Amino acid sequence: MTLSKQEREELLRVYSDLRVTDVRDGMDTLMLHNVGSMHHSIRPVFRTKAFGIAKTVRYVPADEEVPRMSPSEYWEWVGLYYKDVCPYPFLGDAESGDFCVIDQSGVDCGLMGSNNSLAGIRSGVRGYVTNGGVRDTDELIIQKVPFWAPFMSQKMVQGRLKYDSKDIPVSVGGVLVYPGDVVVGDGDGVIVVPRKFALDVARFAQEEHQRDKVGRRRLYQDMGMKLDETV
Repeated sequence: MTLSKQEREELLRVYSDLRVTDVRDGMDTLMLHNVGSMHHSIRPVFRTKAFGIAKTVRYVPADEEVPRMSPSEYWEWVGLYYKDVCPYPFLGDAESGDFCVIDQSGVDCGLMGSNNSLAGIRSGVRGYVTNGGVRDTDELIIQKVPFWAPFMSQKMVQGRLKYDSKDIPVSVGGVLVYPGDVVVGDGDGVIVVPRKFALDVARFAQEEHQRDKVGRRRLYQDMGMKLDETV
């Protein structure tokens, strides 16, 4: 779904301080109990939070053998592989506020790592989620790149993965995600809100979030705890 600049800004505004649990409660309020929550195996690389507008892409398993080559031939082949077989066109047209949702068919390799994920952040990407592997995770933590994945992987993509398409519906973590949906991630995982419900879900999620703040702030005060940004 194509969103206008005004629609994008409004969605980003109303989800700016919501937790995954608030969004889950907002969706439940609208009887969307079985919609949106990615499988619990999709976890953050480190404790972080992010939200944004779904930018979708799909990769599929490679089906060609890697030819035998000398080291110099191999690295020349790798360059061509990234150019012709496994490019990253979704990063080339990323917009500020995007949350990249990557269906890589569960393949055990790191399509994303420390370099290309940071390039996306430079373009305005707010976070990433994949159903495959992610690599260079020590650097991702240092660079504070919000990333959710089911596992870490040491492997590069050549001979393992190839590009299929972008800006299409994808399935990640058991959730069907359309371009333009809202994605929220934190320590409790990732949730996706279908675009047509997004504003109503945000309204009920905000109400729950405020109730939680009031209740916990009272407990903080009763217990002599210093107030923090969560209350």
